[in-house]
Amino acid sequence: MAQYFAIQNPVYQPAMRLISAISNAFPAVVTTTFDHNYLTGTIVRLDIPPADGMLPLNGQIFLITVTSDATFTIPVDTTNLGPFAIPMVTYHVNTAAQVVPVGEISSTLDAATVNVL
Repeated sequence: MAQYFAIQNPVYQPAMRLISAISNAFPAVVTTTFDHNYLTGTIVRLDIPPADGMLPLNGQIFLITVTSDATFTIPVDTTNLGPFAIPMVTYHVNTAAQVVPVGEISSTLDAATVNVL
């Protein structure tokens, strides 16, 4: 199996995080490989490779609700989608599924810890 990693404390926050699971539920629960440090109201894009399943979510943008340090919900019904699963095949070229913050609903940048402005 390929090795993927994300820097836990990068210079700019909020940072990209790797996805370890997405539930088949409404709302869908997204689990990251370690604490995401996101706030409720953060807008994220999901980047999901075809081999991981749940392809209709790939490239979609969602407003999240944080439920724990490593989980958040997205307002989409995934009950009828195939399951999210990271392939365990070593010969398969795969990019890690990731969540990328792209904005936030706030009058100030509450989630940004380093701002270039």
